[in-house]
Amino acid sequence: MSTIGKALSLLDTLSRLDKEAGLTDIANLCALDKATARRFLVELEKHGFVEQDPDTRRYRVGSAPVRLARIREARFPFLRVAIPFIQALAGSSTETVHLSEFSGGQLSTIYVEDSSWAHRIIVEVGSLLPFHATASGLAFLAFCPPAEIGAFLKKPLEKYTDHTVVDPQLIRGMLDETAARGFSISHQGLEAGVISTAAPVCGPNGRPIGCVAIAAPLSRTTNAGIYEFGAQAVATANAISEKYYGSEKPLGTNAKSGGRINEPHGSLAQNSRHRNR
Repeated sequence: MSTIGKALSLLDTLSRLDKEAGLTDIANLCALDKATARRFLVELEKHGFVEQDPDTRRYRVGSAPVRLARIREARFPFLRVAIPFIQALAGSSTETVHLSEFSGGQLSTIYVEDSSWAHRIIVEVGSLLPFHATASGLAFLAFCPPAEIGAFLKKPLEKYTDHTVVDPQLIRGMLDETAARGFSISHQGLEAGVISTAAPVCGPNGRPIGCVAIAAPLSRTTNAGIYEFGAQAVATANAISEKYYGSEKPLGTNAKSGGRINEPHGSLAQNSRHRNR
């Protein structure tokens, strides 16, 4: 990794902490020696990307990333366009709905609308969504070019729960199913007791730029219910695409079945925990 890459990786690590951190902690988290970490922090602070508390000497993210984010959102208002649709979907589904965006080779959560249920799924803004273990990741990957899918499946895949699928052939099957119906289903892929569904927000060329996802406790969701959520996610993702890009209809966001959703029978009810993406 280049020097710039290491510095940016340090900044990314710092942004994911829920509190300020000292030099030693940052160096350990980034697998850097203290001298190198200090050098990166000094340069990042000089340009406003990190700040150091004068009393505690601990570091936090500075104002420069916020300024850049505001400029980016003003010129490419994906989040501003999408929020009303995400809020509406959360209201109709009554479950947690989150929006993700692809950037720097990763899919991360940029907005969350929490469910009003006391027992609900908690998703944190900024959390990364593994492509093979989350509904958003599967939905995104399913609409990528075959070469990109193949390259991803050659990488080692982490197993987060007993239900996480890591076999490349099985994942290919899941991606084919996702592309055919227009939305993905993740059955406890990232955390036990949670089921989620997602649909990609695609550009006019059919490439996904992010995903709309609904996450619910497995104990409160039936097969028919998750398919209905999937259809709602597709409709929301398409609406966001049309609003963001204009009247030109994006390719690749509708189910290949022509929009008809075939609902399986039976129940998925099991005990659920509270957290997933």
